[in-house]
Amino acid sequence: MKWYKVCNRISLLLHALCSTAGYFLIEAISRHSFSAAWTYMTTKPLIFAYNAALIFTTSLLVYLFRKRCFWRVLIAILWLLLGIINGVILLNRVTPFTGPDLHLLTDGMAVLNKYLPSWGVVVALIILGFFVLLLLVLLIKAPSYKRKVKFRYDLLLVVVGAALFAGATQLALEKRVLSNYFGNIAFAYEDYGYPYCLAVTIFDTGISCPRDYSEQEITRIEKTEDNLPATKEDSKPNILFLQLESFFDPTLVNYLNISEDPIPNFRKLMKEYSSGYYKVPSVGAGTANTEFESITGMSLHYFGPGEYPYKSILKETTCESAPYVLKNLGYVTHAVHNNEANFYGRRSIFPNLGFDTFTSAEYMPEEEDKNPLGWTKDEVLTDEIIKCLDSTEEPDYVYTISVQGHGGYPEESILDDPEITVTGAATENQNNQWEYYCNEIHEMDQFVKELTDALADYPEEVILVMYGDHLPTMGLTVEDLKNKYLFQTQYVMWDNFGLKKKDENLAAYQMAAEVMDRAGIHEGNVFRYHQARRNTRNYQVDLETLQYDVLYGKQYSYDGENPFQRTKMRMGLYDVTLDSMEMVSTADYTYRLKGTNFTPSSQIKLNGDWYDTVYVNPTTLIISGTEINDFDRLSVVQRSNSSTRKALSKSYDRSAYMLYNENKWKIPSEDS
Repeated sequence: MKWYKVCNRISLLLHALCSTAGYFLIEAISRHSFSAAWTYMTTKPLIFAYNAALIFTTSLLVYLFRKRCFWRVLIAILWLLLGIINGVILLNRVTPFTGPDLHLLTDGMAVLNKYLPSWGVVVALIILGFFVLLLLVLLIKAPSYKRKVKFRYDLLLVVVGAALFAGATQLALEKRVLSNYFGNIAFAYEDYGYPYCLAVTIFDTGISCPRDYSEQEITRIEKTEDNLPATKEDSKPNILFLQLESFFDPTLVNYLNISEDPIPNFRKLMKEYSSGYYKVPSVGAGTANTEFESITGMSLHYFGPGEYPYKSILKETTCESAPYVLKNLGYVTHAVHNNEANFYGRRSIFPNLGFDTFTSAEYMPEEEDKNPLGWTKDEVLTDEIIKCLDSTEEPDYVYTISVQGHGGYPEESILDDPEITVTGAATENQNNQWEYYCNEIHEMDQFVKELTDALADYPEEVILVMYGDHLPTMGLTVEDLKNKYLFQTQYVMWDNFGLKKKDENLAAYQMAAEVMDRAGIHEGNVFRYHQARRNTRNYQVDLETLQYDVLYGKQYSYDGENPFQRTKMRMGLYDVTLDSMEMVSTADYTYRLKGTNFTPSSQIKLNGDWYDTVYVNPTTLIISGTEINDFDRLSVVQRSNSSTRKALSKSYDRSAYMLYNENKWKIPSEDS
């Protein structure tokens, strides 16, 4: 008997074995380790078998074609490419490859350039070319199935296989082998496997239509808000939100021994002002989701597992939010973030949330005040927040996102003389991680004091809410924490005009409504709902219905038409101007450019070409290497640091620049 006849008889068995081997390879690529994939397979055999079955089920489609060899290889290559893409992405970011990322694949070269060096792009194109060539050869040369395809039986095989897999999925969810809620999408991929999590993020997105959804149901929900008072027209304090990256109280960790309190100022404020625990939708990551809840008043619980609305629905539509609601009352709305503008796509998303201005790190003159991991320190935010308040005569809403406490935290000791020392963790590496973290949030705590001191004497009324966005990525479990809950940090509601202290635990999606309530503001469908219905019967059920109507339904809340127009958001508070140019060296065509509001991210552009630009101070830039005869066509752009600009920052001392090109020329000091 010929070998292919034997293979045909046991094709389903071979199919299963190949699916299992292929899935193991995918996990090894995703985890960057064969040993990690082996540990995962042996410690979680049911989940491993489920994911292998998912690949097996998708591969059953080959039985509907005569060119089965070609289709088997095609499906195998598609799964392998998805595994490679995830592995490459995880080398560059914490968040794995998800459903919304599939949209990026329509611009393949942009993806390659974003996540691979130039040589990596070449290798990737060679591999893709090899796969394409292989498929073409198989399409032409591969043998076809000798017998006639019996669709009645083969289609039945595919349908039965899919039905059995669907049943296995439901059983796995009921028995809690799998989960359909991802508090941390990176951890979920590690726990439940790449194929399952990818499929969930593709097919389970948005908010499902509630069973009783109708115009009458929305009217009923709105009537439950009738007991709210009218908004106080004369009460318009500045409203500030400060979202502190990975900030929480490490003394809540049972096993840690910390030499001194890392957050004495935040703790003091908690005793003196309204405070409590802050329920957040994620742990270890997911900054943008805590941000979404805090800005919109909507709960992530009703969205798909691990979904980021910033990557899904908010790319398509505007959404009721605190900025939109307050703008209708005369507020000017600002976002501030000491990281690059495109992080989580904020530059394109914030206009759909109603922000008037967005000051990202590229627009901060002190953006290169970095911590040891290269994140901009939070102390630079004090001036930026005050600038927002000073920039208008109207009341302001300022949403600030900090970044200093961002992980991953180094396992080796990198602090020469740490102010705070930590012991008690299971290993020395973990002690080093906690020690680094505690010293970083200690600096963040000092920033909190600097900010509140600056605002205490501000000549306008200010409410400032400060909180951590999620717990740090430290592998914490419920048993490790004194408060026995992973999905909460702490908050303080500070003010400079004597609000009464009121301690209670709040969810992130409830905070904006609470602040508005304290300020006498009762506007916005979602925020009025929280003010009227919190702690009442069917609160969560009706909230889901309201959120569906606002984002995915017929918008009965707004008489059937979305009233929120995308804002023409301004990047930075002030114009960056280029006023004059002076040649300071004819030998290598070095020019000094004068203007206003330059930052280390300022870069000169002429006729589509970028010039290596040296930042001297907010009014001076230096470029060299090419003769320029057309100053009027020069432009200065705030550009995120590329590898070239990072090299520049290492090559030059930005505090002086008195010597350049081995003393070929000197930059005259205007102060001397």
